[in-house]
Amino acid sequence: MPYQLYYWPQIQGRGEFVRLAFEEAGADYDDVARGKDGMRALERFLADRAQRHPSFAPPFLEVGRQVIGQTANILLFLGPRLRLAPRAEADQLWAHQIQLTLADLVEEVHGTHHPIASSLYYDDQKPAAKRAAKAFVEERMPKYLGWLERVLARNRARGNWLVGARLGTVDLSLFQVVEGLRYAFPKAMARLERRHPRVVALRDGVAARPNVAAYLASERRIPFNEHGIFRHYPELEA
Repeated sequence: MPYQLYYWPQIQGRGEFVRLAFEEAGADYDDVARGKDGMRALERFLADRAQRHPSFAPPFLEVGRQVIGQTANILLFLGPRLRLAPRAEADQLWAHQIQLTLADLVEEVHGTHHPIASSLYYDDQKPAAKRAAKAFVEERMPKYLGWLERVLARNRARGNWLVGARLGTVDLSLFQVVEGLRYAFPKAMARLERRHPRVVALRDGVAARPNVAAYLASERRIPFNEHGIFRHYPELEA
């Protein structure tokens, strides 16, 4: 039985971190909302009052009778099952800590174009968005990327991965973050990448993985757009 992934069908968003794990592992999964009547299935699931553990919002994963929500939590569950997690418990927790930090970064990215409220359109909060984006680009991006560069430098295992000597879900997630930042803030990333060679090398290593490369070249990979988390508004880099 394939894994059932529930996420919005028009955007990469937070669901893309889970999709990348499935694609790298060659796992059998159903991206439910992208199928026929898939959005209805997603909406019915969210509205189902019989769910013992209802999810607040997508993404969530259905595995038999079990439902797991929140991106980092889903990846914590999937990592060992897809052979994309360290074996030692201490390393699993460290990888999860990095994953949660990436989730913080992603939330801050969202705040660059929706700093006041998610319910408002971007055009309704442009002045605040410009201030938020300036602070993010000048202060937060260098801080996050610098920390990730240090994590990579301190991993003494062979290879260029965040935890241990093998690629894991957290490396796939960092790849997605770099791709998203390149799309949203290309000028800032062009400057910052020169100071973070290990982060760039990890991104390149993930992109070269055969399963990932095939996915990126396929129609399954939804293009970045101005409806997702990573959005490119030129005025936010002016």
